[in-house]
Amino acid sequence: MSNLNGPVAVIPTVLYSDANAGIAWLTSVLGFREGVVYRGADGVVEHAELLFGDAGMVMLGTAGRNPEAAAWNALPRELGGKSTGGVYLIVPDCTPVWERAQAAGTQVLMPLRTMGYGGQAFAIRDMDGHVWSFGEYSPWTAAQTVPAE
Repeated sequence: MSNLNGPVAVIPTVLYSDANAGIAWLTSVLGFREGVVYRGADGVVEHAELLFGDAGMVMLGTAGRNPEAAAWNALPRELGGKSTGGVYLIVPDCTPVWERAQAAGTQVLMPLRTMGYGGQAFAIRDMDGHVWSFGEYSPWTAAQTVPAE
């Protein structure tokens, strides 16, 4: 859009049946770190911001906690295991994240492999069925990394 003035950021949001378990998985398996986590008096996550690298972030919460959002969100397992979207994270080297995901017994959708457009990539599914893809390909540096045809 040409009417955007100033910096713009895109932050994916993900809901979990147990957001505390989601936070544990995202930090231990994928390498996120906690920014802020807001929990209700019952310990249930209302809102969390997890950081990835220097500029990446995902926001998450507990599915069904917000009645208004529950009307337009569903967990992939409620859709027969299908996901309507995913999150792609750009990393300089996929191997360390791939190894952690393998060690955790994560469901693999696409094994680690070299992509024709540059770099390595893989895709996995978390405990609630969300798709997480990792790749070394960055559209911001593609002209420098994509092999010539």
